[in-house]
Amino acid sequence: MVARDRRRRVTIADVAGHAQVSTTAVSKVLRDAYGVSAAMRTKVQAAIDELGYRPHAAARAMRGRTFTIGVLLPHLRNPFFPDLVEGLSAQVGEAGYQVIMVQGGAPAGAGSAATHAAERRAVHALVDRQVDGILMIAPVGSKSQIEEIAETTPTVVLGRHERSAVYDAVLDDDEAGAELVVEHLIALGHRRVAHIGQKDHSHARPGDLLHTIRMETYRRVMREHGLAAEIAVATTSYTEEGGYAGARELLARSPRPTAIFAGADLAALGALAAIHERGLSVPRDVSVAGYDDTRLAALDNISLTSVDQDGASMGRTAGRLLLERLQGRTASVRFAVTPTLIP
Repeated sequence: MVARDRRRRVTIADVAGHAQVSTTAVSKVLRDAYGVSAAMRTKVQAAIDELGYRPHAAARAMRGRTFTIGVLLPHLRNPFFPDLVEGLSAQVGEAGYQVIMVQGGAPAGAGSAATHAAERRAVHALVDRQVDGILMIAPVGSKSQIEEIAETTPTVVLGRHERSAVYDAVLDDDEAGAELVVEHLIALGHRRVAHIGQKDHSHARPGDLLHTIRMETYRRVMREHGLAAEIAVATTSYTEEGGYAGARELLARSPRPTAIFAGADLAALGALAAIHERGLSVPRDVSVAGYDDTRLAALDNISLTSVDQDGASMGRTAGRLLLERLQGRTASVRFAVTPTLIP
């Protein structure tokens, strides 16, 4: 172990001296520059590890790269988001990048204006900190606002179905996923199938939003089975509170639904609480299905039917697309995931 003065930050010159190479060689290893031999990389990395050297973020920014990726989350409560972030972190971490997360949504119950203002502040915070790329998860800003950011900072948008020549998109085939759920419930013999959707605070075209696609697919499949008269929608939010409120609204109807398709697992958990509160049993009295196949859905005491859109794979794909942008790709890419039903 090499003794060092803990009061002083280890510099690139210290690493160079310890490895007995030039500071230029150390810089090339840190930048993953072309032409560095494996032996040189090993020697420099050993010195970095032994000295505990950390590149200075501000200095790296001045050289044009911070090796950070920003993630914009609408909120922190959805158990599906960690799968996305883990996949992203694994992908970009291999290239030496760190992930910084910010919450873009306003507090529960806030209006559309507050939600949009909160998201703008969060995005600007990432840009001001000179992140090298941004993953926006279900943003509410308009396409033009996102493109304005993407013109200067490589951007991937996850969860919206619009096409852009400026940023990349990773999305689930939400129509296929919602169809799987509703067809499954009808095949079980249900006729009074209800749906919990989400209120729209986005400036995107409604047809490009995942919650709109899931709700309209529910309506379509019900009509195709001759069940138009049984269509029942509670429009709240993809949160536990929204699922609870939506289920209470649906269960108050007469006759009450025998099955509820919640547009997200988090909303389905709220629906389960409302059903239990009414003294009803799942699935004997009311069947419940969600969307996202989060880890909570697989717990034995919950065992929630859900749609798997492979969040980890979506996160890794977003990371790969951001790295490709940083390496010079300019043509936009749109990647769609095929969902599967997990009964």
